[in-house]
Amino acid sequence: MTTLGTEGLPFMKMHGLGNDFVVVDARATGPRITADIAKAVGDRHRGVGFDQLAVIRGHDVADVELLFWNSDGSAAGACGNATRCIAAWEMARRGVNTLTLRTERGVLQARDAGGGLTSVNMGAPLLDWADVPLEQALDTLHLPIDGDPVATGMGNPHCTFFVADADEVDLNTFGPTYEHHPLFPERTNVQVAHVVGPDHLRMRVWERGAGLTLASGSSSCAAAVAAARRGLTGRRVRIDLDGGTIHIDWRDDGVWMTGPTAHVFDGVLR
Repeated sequence: MTTLGTEGLPFMKMHGLGNDFVVVDARATGPRITADIAKAVGDRHRGVGFDQLAVIRGHDVADVELLFWNSDGSAAGACGNATRCIAAWEMARRGVNTLTLRTERGVLQARDAGGGLTSVNMGAPLLDWADVPLEQALDTLHLPIDGDPVATGMGNPHCTFFVADADEVDLNTFGPTYEHHPLFPERTNVQVAHVVGPDHLRMRVWERGAGLTLASGSSSCAAAVAAARRGLTGRRVRIDLDGGTIHIDWRDDGVWMTGPTAHVFDGVLR
């Protein structure tokens, strides 16, 4: 990877519920990340491997600004678990309990929730077809797709299917089929979920540009919003993912996401 200009580039490896990231602090390294570098580093066989790569930058209004890439080198507008991981790390570094982070979603609020948990407000969900976005004017609560999914924008497009048993769905086939559905001009993240009990979902995720993943923060927000809009749950839910449990609370000021974070190791690319 040295031919891409990555030699000597320091990075951190983090994950939220197994949803894993490479994080580069551009405040120290400068603007070295490109789409080609993201794709090379994201290769799990020849690079480091990640679901998303996040870059931390300084910002005039927020405490930090975050940029995201998927492992295929495409840009991502939001990444909830990476935002939580970086918020936890930055709050610890600064010795504070709250933080603001600028992403394409705007300025997001983060706080230390105690007990090793970090909360981030991912902003209000985007429920109009043009904001998701969809290819044409449609009711986002009932898409004309087999399975009657719900479309939600959380900075990234999301398509949520409510099924009898999320564990029985072959996501390696199902996911890419709907990631590239023509109704989603920017592709979409795909969730399959079923109701476990009152305000409790089981969900699995296929992320656009990354594939099958153990967890996804923005997808969890989207599924919680979709379930509440359908009347399947209230606005505060527990979601069990392949990588663990996250809690979502759709409040008047936005969709709050709370869960654990992990700073796995630091490294330097050669």
